[in-house]
Amino acid sequence: MMRKWEGGDPGVAHQKTPTCLLLTPEGAFHSFGYTARDYYHDLDPEEARDWLYFEKFKMKIHSATDLTLKTQLEAVNGKTMPALEVFAHALRFFREHALQELREQSPSLPEKDTVRWVLTVPAIWKQPAKQFMREAAYLAGLVSRENAEQLLIALEPEAASVYCRKLRLHQLLDLSGRAPGGGRLGERRSIDSSFRQAREQLRRYRHSRTFLVESGVGELWAEMQAGDRYVVADCGGGTVDLTVHQLEQPHGTLKELYKASGGPYGAVGVDLAFEQLLCRIFGEDFITTFKRQRPAAWVDLTIAFEARKRTAGPHRAGALNISLPFSFIDFYRKQRGHNVETALRRSSVNFVKWSSQGMLRMSCEAMNELFQPTVSGIIQHIEALLARPEVQGVKLLFLVGGFAESAVLQHAVQAALGTRGLRVVVPHDVGLTILKGAVLFGQAPGVVRVRRSPLTYGVGVLNRFVPGRHPPEKLLVRDGRRWCTDVFERFVAAEQSVALGEEVRRSYCPARPGQRRVLINLYCCATEDARFITDPGVRKCGALSLELEPADCGQDAAGPPPGRREIRAAMQFGDTEIKVTAVDVSTNRSVRASIDFLSN
Repeated sequence: MMRKWEGGDPGVAHQKTPTCLLLTPEGAFHSFGYTARDYYHDLDPEEARDWLYFEKFKMKIHSATDLTLKTQLEAVNGKTMPALEVFAHALRFFREHALQELREQSPSLPEKDTVRWVLTVPAIWKQPAKQFMREAAYLAGLVSRENAEQLLIALEPEAASVYCRKLRLHQLLDLSGRAPGGGRLGERRSIDSSFRQAREQLRRYRHSRTFLVESGVGELWAEMQAGDRYVVADCGGGTVDLTVHQLEQPHGTLKELYKASGGPYGAVGVDLAFEQLLCRIFGEDFITTFKRQRPAAWVDLTIAFEARKRTAGPHRAGALNISLPFSFIDFYRKQRGHNVETALRRSSVNFVKWSSQGMLRMSCEAMNELFQPTVSGIIQHIEALLARPEVQGVKLLFLVGGFAESAVLQHAVQAALGTRGLRVVVPHDVGLTILKGAVLFGQAPGVVRVRRSPLTYGVGVLNRFVPGRHPPEKLLVRDGRRWCTDVFERFVAAEQSVALGEEVRRSYCPARPGQRRVLINLYCCATEDARFITDPGVRKCGALSLELEPADCGQDAAGPPPGRREIRAAMQFGDTEIKVTAVDVSTNRSVRASIDFLSN
């Protein structure tokens, strides 16, 4: 584990660095993480206006409805920059940081093609966002296009699931209270006592399941039978991601039972709720102006709130004080003509008071209220998932991700779901679960053997027109033959189980001799019953490209003219990314094939 993150907040232990990027006024990389945040914070306000500071930008590419390689991101000062460059700056920093660490440990390590990189993304991200991350990695120099297999895209809840397979009982916190130690819900119980109680219970399993323990599968898994099901709820900064896996024997591989689901219910939702609270008290126009004209002071305020947010809990007593920067107090008085204390008295918010020490004094109930929209969204998603017939019989819920450290979230999930008999478990070092699982996934990418397709994918084709079955407006007469246009030929259906390595094969013929490229539009929809590419909900989502060699390449010029050329494409939908390969049937040579989800 690399923990050499400079900076950080006093009194707060951080195992991660925040998603903050600072570029110079010329657009060159300056710093990332705490270093970027602290340097930007210390800039003179006038000078800071020219610097490009990006924060919490990861989810912007998920929310973009028409993501392309030209999509722009807005910095705090209002200036824009291509999102691809912003992400590449961050990934390039990670690359250099990691390689420097490796060089210190192994000076003779060759850099080129030595490292397999694993980028984790939320499972609910669509194909364009995954491709975007791969393109950013190419631009950052993590890998080259020629060695694309050296970069893996891992789905965050899958990575967490892979890591949880390795855990032993003393590495888990059981919120259901089954582990001994008493105390309130969400408190850390004795590791030793948990292990002692479990040891005798597990003794009888070990003889029959030695292969599980020896292969690195954890003790909790030794309790589970083949076919047992569990949910992983990855609660991160921007999203909640849910996945359901079934344990398969004898190798401990995993099978996805329902397509990944979730929504924008991450910890950042609590930050936005706090910002909305400030807007109610001081006015939305003032907060917008303050963020724009005093960006460093706004960062200071968010740091103060973050420290208090981490101490929130369902059983905490006493109010929470949040420091207001002097710049905020002074700027408000100049803008409004009265002080912040007057604003608090005049506002309709009665659970936030003014402290004589120059702080906002917020009741614990008020702080917990800021969590409610986000926490409720997470619980509703989990409940909706558990109601699906495909996931009946789930025994365990793993709560992972940085937001899962929150005692407020832990208590709410246990209170809502514990009555179902569901065992809610939180791994220790919960914020690092995905990172550690990503390493295990990189070593064994085949551990998730079966996945569910999130969407239906296919192409538009011509079929023979059948009166009574096909609508008259789809009739096309060509060379005396009657065709039905816009037929949606399905490759894979939404929620269909697809095994790793399973291929969907189709053959395509170039329309004319000498054609160098075949371009086929791909369509997708959320349902499996679409008949035509013009049906509601069906949209063009990408293009399949086949780059062809000249038709006579490798042929004897004196031989007979070649017949109709056939290109056989094989697509895989069971991996974390959709993949395609192609072969020219006549020459048995590989054809350069790719799927572009960013071209629009």
